[in-house]
Amino acid sequence: MSSGSIAIIDSGGANIASLLYAFKRLHTDATLTTDAGLIKAADRVILPGVGAARDAMRRLRDSRLIDVIRELTQPVLGICLGMHLLADASEEEDVECLGIIPGTARKLPGDTSCPVPNMGWCPVSQTADHELLSDIGAGAYFYFLHSYALPVSECTIAQAHHAEPFSAVVGHRNFVAAQFHPERSAAAGSKLLQNFVGIHS
Repeated sequence: MSSGSIAIIDSGGANIASLLYAFKRLHTDATLTTDAGLIKAADRVILPGVGAARDAMRRLRDSRLIDVIRELTQPVLGICLGMHLLADASEEEDVECLGIIPGTARKLPGDTSCPVPNMGWCPVSQTADHELLSDIGAGAYFYFLHSYALPVSECTIAQAHHAEPFSAVVGHRNFVAAQFHPERSAAAGSKLLQNFVGIHS
């Protein structure tokens, strides 16, 4: 792939078209693929996902991408379910995941004021410095659609609240992940994707 290109791992999910269009708006080359060679050669890699963790892990396994993803050294961004796939495990169907970012995705607690799934716009508070969140205002709103989330941990760089706090953005080595959908999050989401394109290798 050409210099500055992005490989989007085809893990299935309805958000793929929106994600490709988001990068088109940023005038950035992004290719949807399951080709290990293209993924390894890309300057940036994105692991999106919508749906169940077990099905997504099966698709990655069938595409022989488990070890490929674990061994990536360039910046990698997980989105929504992609965040859970990068983690150790998910309580959803008790699935072992990629084991890259420490933590286990757990079912969101819910009540009458905070139904599950968490669907809609929520403010996000940055808790640690990271270039992924550069020039994104405090309390910026992003679009969420999820029933599971990673707890707040030492890897958390931003958090949101739904009955209790959870990790909205995490980072570990060259891997970062967002629980929300930046491709559906208007200007703040576009800025986050732009920051990811410019993140230092």
